[in-house]
Amino acid sequence: MKVLVGLSGGVDSAIAAYLLKKQGYEVSGGFMRNWDALANNDYLGNPTIGNSQCPQEVDYYDAVEVAKKLDIPLLRADFVKEYWDNVFSFFLSEYEKGRTPNPDVFCNKYIKFDSFYEFALSQGFTKIAMGHYAKLGKDQWGNPRLFKAADRNKDQTYFLCQISDKQVASCFFPLGDIDKPEVRRLAHELNLNSVMDKKDSTGVCFIGERHFKQFLQNYMPAKPGKVVLLPKNKEIGTHSGVYFYTIGQHKGLGIGGVKGEEEGGYFVVKKDVKNNILYVCQLKDRYLLSSTSCDISHLNLQGPVEGNDIEVSVKFRYRQADQPAILHMEEGGNAKLEYSFHPVEAVTPGQIAAIYQGDMLLGGGIIEATYRDGGRTDI
Repeated sequence: MKVLVGLSGGVDSAIAAYLLKKQGYEVSGGFMRNWDALANNDYLGNPTIGNSQCPQEVDYYDAVEVAKKLDIPLLRADFVKEYWDNVFSFFLSEYEKGRTPNPDVFCNKYIKFDSFYEFALSQGFTKIAMGHYAKLGKDQWGNPRLFKAADRNKDQTYFLCQISDKQVASCFFPLGDIDKPEVRRLAHELNLNSVMDKKDSTGVCFIGERHFKQFLQNYMPAKPGKVVLLPKNKEIGTHSGVYFYTIGQHKGLGIGGVKGEEEGGYFVVKKDVKNNILYVCQLKDRYLLSSTSCDISHLNLQGPVEGNDIEVSVKFRYRQADQPAILHMEEGGNAKLEYSFHPVEAVTPGQIAAIYQGDMLLGGGIIEATYRDGGRTDI
């Protein structure tokens, strides 16, 4: 079987390719170029804009070295337009609405498991493979499903909750049963010098680390406005642009004009984009951040489920502990999640709810609204 591995120039994908080759597959690497800083006006907040070589090209040449060491062919594909159209435009539109999107989730859905897979098929490959920490298995009906990886600290199923059942079946996940230290050990054993001690990629998917407020100002203007303290509903200062804050944010708020008893300990509670107001609370009023249920849209299920009211666990953020909940299925790809035992803090519209039964990933959706005591908390 011919398999095209998404070879990113990092250690995880390198070892994924090695393991598949060791298992007897006919393996090639595929490097994706998805971001062009100059063409995409990525200047403000970009710490690498003055470098002689852009980070994507550094990653490409690291992937070239890996392919040489593993003795596999390396193909290169350009999805800059697809990334802008299907991932980044949505990312910006969500921020303009005052929401907080997760581009990594939609990069998986539209680029790695769609554009890249179609490219692989066009080149004669049967399947693709990725260096994600996720385990491929089957449910009780024999359908291919994703399960949490053996390395729970690195498990990335959260970011895979929007891919379809067909996309799940199209891919191998060779790192599902090993942990990160073993990946590093194998890379050293194979003398993969370009990646064996390379730091994991961080920041926005395929874009990288950015000074985020400045980065967003490349695409949306900074407009200062009022900061209002809840529950007193008292104006206490000014913000630098309501788009640039995240629900639950505590550090780096940069609130100006704060004096006296109101100093310190602020948390972002909600954002009023229309009136350009940022609402915050103090530590003693953090209950304002909590909700007991939420609506989700774009519900993606990766296989069949039994019933309309299902006991599940949910992650509202990557690395968050699983939260027990009841999934109430609704019409048109919508659902409600009712948290089972206690309120949950900083459930944020625009972000992703990844839904599990035990270790099995059921799928996920986009958080639309949050509720507490029968009333909405996000407006």
